[in-house]
Amino acid sequence: MTALAPVFARVTAGRRSVLVGAAVCLLSFAVFWIAQRAAAVSMIDVMVYRAEGRTVLDGGDLYAMRATHAGLPTTYPPFAALLFTPLTLLGVPEMRTLATVGNLVLLVAFVHLSLRLTFRTAVRPGTALWVAALAVWCEPVWTTFRYGQINLLIGVAVLWDLTRRDGHRWAGVGIGLATAIKLTPALFAVMLLITGLLRFREAGWNPWLRRTATAVGTFLVVTVASAVVLPYDSHRFWTDIVFRADRVGRVEGAANQSLRGVLARALHTVDPSAWWLPVATVVAVAGLAVAVTAARRGLTAEATVACAATALLISPISWSHHWVWCVPMVLLLVAHGRTEWAAVTGMGFLSYALWRVPHGAAERLELAQNPGQMMLTAIYPTMALGLLAYLAVADRRERAPVMERTERTDYAVAKE
Repeated sequence: MTALAPVFARVTAGRRSVLVGAAVCLLSFAVFWIAQRAAAVSMIDVMVYRAEGRTVLDGGDLYAMRATHAGLPTTYPPFAALLFTPLTLLGVPEMRTLATVGNLVLLVAFVHLSLRLTFRTAVRPGTALWVAALAVWCEPVWTTFRYGQINLLIGVAVLWDLTRRDGHRWAGVGIGLATAIKLTPALFAVMLLITGLLRFREAGWNPWLRRTATAVGTFLVVTVASAVVLPYDSHRFWTDIVFRADRVGRVEGAANQSLRGVLARALHTVDPSAWWLPVATVVAVAGLAVAVTAARRGLTAEATVACAATALLISPISWSHHWVWCVPMVLLLVAHGRTEWAAVTGMGFLSYALWRVPHGAAERLELAQNPGQMMLTAIYPTMALGLLAYLAVADRRERAPVMERTERTDYAVAKE
């Protein structure tokens, strides 16, 4: 019994950590729930999702539909509307409650997968609960709950794939489904494909290509199935709606935290395409290069975070709530030992700085921002570009000693 005492002590300490973490997390979530209700959050996007499901069941024109008092249109592929049909079975209060509870559960799962991705080793029991208790208050997560958005669901699907072991038969399904719901995650499949092709000569049919094939196959299956069920809507989306990014909302809006939004505000124009296209192309190539380089070295966390940052930067519209990827971004910096940078980045996402400037749809106030205001409404893209630069420099510094040792070894062999 004496010999087993340390084992029991560790088990007890682990349980205590989980219980304390659960208590703190539940308290934070309860206060958050009260704060959201006090702020009278609209959860307007989940109302749109419900309207999409109703339109599908009624056989209406999905992309002619307008929902809520704001007249919001359908923007996702038809497969998403099919997934939203069960929402029509619920009343509005029940649907809002379900959306909030579901997102709280997804947040814990997203944090858990982010920890698993970035630290690569087992973390202390209850850590995910502690992190989730804080993460729920950052602006992207708050706004996700405010609108009833699906960003955490997309994030969990992608991270589930990228944290599977090599050879896992279902790895890739999450990215395929996420892309069929919302197109932005397709960049993760592009990263997997490029990495797999570059490793094909040395490794043949490798896990990266296998995940790519699974993701593409999953996407095609559900997209074709959606076209069979909704032929008119599918044809319209893939031949017209998919090319109309401005249909989603105001490009210059403070909530648009993409490079296109930053350029629109900086140039005081609603159409910055002449500048945005070349800038986005350069950032896409550079960001994918950082991601693929990390992936080839087996640094999945760095590759994932770099790919997520790149996707958010180059997307025509990246609403602030899309930036729930701030969670693995901050955790990666912590895992790298850059605690000061992690703290600064975390405070940036907790600051709600982009809302501390004049903004408004009717007056288009963002088009008249001064330089200081532009900096506040460019905070997320600025931090993402800084993170990409850090990952690129860190990779070069890590590879330099290896290259130097290799060159010395080659010289010694040649000399002999």
